[in-house]
Amino acid sequence: MNGNEGYAVFFFPPALEALGEAIKPYLTEGSAGAHVLCKGIDTAGALIEMTLEAHAADGKTMLVELMVPGSMVRMIVSAQSDGSFGFGPRKMPTPAT
Repeated sequence: MNGNEGYAVFFFPPALEALGEAIKPYLTEGSAGAHVLCKGIDTAGALIEMTLEAHAADGKTMLVELMVPGSMVRMIVSAQSDGSFGFGPRKMPTPAT
C-alpha cells in the first residue's frame, strides 16, 4: 500500500447506533473518535468493503471483510506507517545538516 498501514474509516453517529453491538468488536477509539482500521478498502459500489485483520478465539489472525452502506461513512483517512493520522499537531522530522 505504498508505505501505508491502511485506512481509518469513520462513521456518522446514527450509523454507529444503527450498527449497534455488531460493529463494536471492530472499532478502535482514537483522539479523532471511534473508527475501523482497515488493511484495504473498496469504495466502487453501493457498499464500502473493508478488509481488516481480526483475531479468532484461538488467537490466530484472520482477514475479515466488513461491508456497510456508503451513506454510513463520514470520512476515510489514509493511516501512515508511523501510526499518526487524523487531526492534531504532528512533529516534523528535523532535517539532517
